[in-house]
Amino acid sequence: MAHRVQFPGPGGTNAVEAALKLARKVTGRHKVLYFQRGFHGMTLGALAVTADPMKRAGAGVPLPDTAPPYDAPAVDEERAVARLTHQLAAATRSGPAAAVVVETVQGEGGVNPARPGWLRALARLTREHGALPVVDDIQMGCGRTGPSFSFEEAAIVPDIVCLSKSIGGYGTPMALTLSRPEYDIWKPGEHNGTFRGYNPAFVTAPAPLSSTGRTRPWKPGRPRWASGFAARSPRPPGGTGCPPRAVAAWYGGCPSTVRARHRPCARRLTGAACWWRRPAP
Repeated sequence: MAHRVQFPGPGGTNAVEAALKLARKVTGRHKVLYFQRGFHGMTLGALAVTADPMKRAGAGVPLPDTAPPYDAPAVDEERAVARLTHQLAAATRSGPAAAVVVETVQGEGGVNPARPGWLRALARLTREHGALPVVDDIQMGCGRTGPSFSFEEAAIVPDIVCLSKSIGGYGTPMALTLSRPEYDIWKPGEHNGTFRGYNPAFVTAPAPLSSTGRTRPWKPGRPRWASGFAARSPRPPGGTGCPPRAVAAWYGGCPSTVRARHRPCARRLTGAACWWRRPAP
């Protein structure tokens, strides 16, 4: 994809907030459609497109409620697409939508996967309504469903993509909002902030990206160079001068990941006084 990359803040909800603002700015519209059982974040804008009534009640203000049913495997695909067509038409009678936000696999809503055909129909119908398809890939992206992006199987290219969680590598906070180049219409400083990137995350994030590539399936497990050490040592390395690759092998990560996640006591994991202890669970 040729999408532009924006660092909206450290959390997934920041990526959703930026996506909502950008979609409204691009289209000049206000309404955003979401789906039943969908979850997109806990800040006010993201909460407005989250379906859980308990979480929505915490907003303290009225939130718009336009949530068509999600794909249901019990319904054959043709009927599900027909129902989607009807529901989107009904949801936009009171006003056109700026965007439709969807998870390809709902996480908080109960691990509900949408079928590729249903997702293709959704992307087509969304554009027919003049709205932007937005995929929230925060929980299901970065190889969690196989390919780098969870929507690759459906062969769709969303206008905006939200990423977080695994994009940081090993638990370090990072979020990205990807948008088509023609929709990158922010004015200077229009969506800025103090903490747009957490420095260690810029070290850990490239590690999984370099191992998965753009479309290759995610291959869980330790790196190939780690297998020899892992077979020889059932315990974490320690003492003085422990080699970084040995430490990384035991933890199943790469040296840059380990350096960013754990604190070496001396010279960046390669010095003469690297005392290593496994972190508490």
